[in-house]
Amino acid sequence: MTTSVPAAPETAAAAARAAGRRRRIALAVVLTAAFMDLVDATIVNIAIPSIQRDTGATFSAVQWVTAGYALAFALGLITGGRLGDIHGRKKLFLLGMGGFTLASALCGFAAGPGMLVGARVLQGAMAALMVPQVLAIIHVTFPAHERGKVFGMFGAVIGLGAVCGPLIGALLTEGNLFGLEWRPIFLINLPVGIAGILLGRRFLTESRAPRALRVDLIGTALATAGLLMLLYPLTQGRESGWPLWGFVSMAASPLVLAVFVRYERAKARKDGSPLVELPLFKVRTFAAGAGVQLAFGVVSGLFFLVWTLHMQLGLGWGPLHAGLTGVPFSLACSTAAGVSVQRLVPRFGRKVLQAGALIMLSGALVYLWEAGRYGTALESWQLAPAMLLMGAGMGLIVAPITDTVISEVPAEHSGSASGIFNTTGQLGMALGLGLSSVAFFGVVGDTEQPGGAGAGAGAADALRASFVDATTHALWWICGGLVLVFGLLFLLPRRSRAQEAAEPAAPEGGAGPEQRQPALVS
Repeated sequence: MTTSVPAAPETAAAAARAAGRRRRIALAVVLTAAFMDLVDATIVNIAIPSIQRDTGATFSAVQWVTAGYALAFALGLITGGRLGDIHGRKKLFLLGMGGFTLASALCGFAAGPGMLVGARVLQGAMAALMVPQVLAIIHVTFPAHERGKVFGMFGAVIGLGAVCGPLIGALLTEGNLFGLEWRPIFLINLPVGIAGILLGRRFLTESRAPRALRVDLIGTALATAGLLMLLYPLTQGRESGWPLWGFVSMAASPLVLAVFVRYERAKARKDGSPLVELPLFKVRTFAAGAGVQLAFGVVSGLFFLVWTLHMQLGLGWGPLHAGLTGVPFSLACSTAAGVSVQRLVPRFGRKVLQAGALIMLSGALVYLWEAGRYGTALESWQLAPAMLLMGAGMGLIVAPITDTVISEVPAEHSGSASGIFNTTGQLGMALGLGLSSVAFFGVVGDTEQPGGAGAGAGAADALRASFVDATTHALWWICGGLVLVFGLLFLLPRRSRAQEAAEPAAPEGGAGPEQRQPALVS
């Protein structure tokens, strides 16, 4: 008489394979979400002239199409992270992805500029619910020994999104699929979002923070009001003739933000759950890093809008031509980012970021010289050196700055510090887009788009020349911002604590940047 015994090793191996498959699918879902956010933050710029031509949007509406997303995303990041901690990261991730997909559909079917701006704001708010859960879900899904590799993949997706966004936007806009012109740049999110929701429901694991901070709705409302009182008149003021109410609103904005700071202090004493942990700014490195992040965000927001409009409205290039011209920038940025984190910053510390600011400044000066010298006759190959320099400089800054700054913050506050730090960068971008009213559109003036109905060849040439003049004017602002970034970088430590701690073990493959990525969870 024999008894069959289950093959325990085979059963355990099968269970391990199933668990591994489940984790890989979950990773694909959250990385796709991160990719969608990055692409949507950059894909719109290349389609702006097409949007303006099709919808009749004013220049201020064009600014809000991009700034509205950045502002809503920034203001919702910290709250979105806390909601995930309280109610479940999987639940908030799926809610954010569903809302993001719906908002993308509203953007794609927008009947006019107002509806498009509103849908973009909703899209940014939904991204703020979705994106903070990505790294948290990765952290709880994968065991510690696998996280280094997974966070490396996350970094690769970030770089890929930066490279692909403008190109995808150019291809979809130039292709004019089904006669929809710019609309497919948003509608492409629908099948991706639906697939992500279905797979996420099945393969993501729910998790919550054991002791989550409360949501600070009043603090969020005060911060939103204070920032809108600054950004709305800054963006709309030029087209409204700079009315008195705009200056009154901008002057009152710091007062509202001061009330926000006072409330945050009281909130911290009351229940320890303020929107912003103000004591973090007593850490000199964090305060300086936040200043760098804000200034760099302003430069980035202004540059990317100006660059796109210069290529298409000033030089008369199509979306695909403009998108391909940006390839050297994207490749240089992603390459420099990888090299800076893995090799340069562990060896040279702060000097790498300062070199990045100077390299980017040199690229802006080359761009400035070429725009002034060649005018509307500027060619893509002539612009390539400036793009390579600016892309490389940006990569040397954006990749290591977060780790450099957050590593100086006590470990128990790293999550809050990362959330504030990322929010600061997004706010800087929104402010840079608002400043384009003065730095760029103020030079162009209230004129129609080149090649508009009834425009003669001479008028079109004159208008293109005005866009070139506006570009050179804005580039001086960008250069000034990069000088400020370079100066603020001196306030950072020469080498972060993490770099100093890792230095002795570096020759033997000690802790690398991927292993420190959990500090990015907000």
